[in-house]
Amino acid sequence: QVQLVESGGGLVQAGGSLRLSCAASGRTFSAYSMGWFRQAPGKERESVAAIWTGGGTYYADSVKGRFTISRDNAKNMVYLQMNNLKPEDTAIYYCAGDQGLTPMSRFSFWGQGTQVTVSS
Repeated sequence: QVQLVESGGGLVQAGGSLRLSCAASGRTFSAYSMGWFRQAPGKERESVAAIWTGGGTYYADSVKGRFTISRDNAKNMVYLQMNNLKPEDTAIYYCAGDQGLTPMSRFSFWGQGTQVTVSS
């Protein structure tokens, strides 16, 4: 079982930046595809970004050009650099993952989430 712990959320003004971090347990982190999701109040959870085991990435259209996902397999870490934040980015952000090339919709390992609030 993989445990995920997010950090780095907070309150930021529109146009600002935050970097979210996700620490993963386990000895085979490099074999996991990882992603970030978010859920705003009253809305469904949505996928934000993913990074696959081979290094390929995916971004939701709403964050392309502003967010960057990366990973450090030596440290069992995955990051989400968020620039030019907008009020509509306000949400709880979750780190998630699964083995190999599992689709994001089927990721089975989840963190507890970290709150990101963007003020206008």
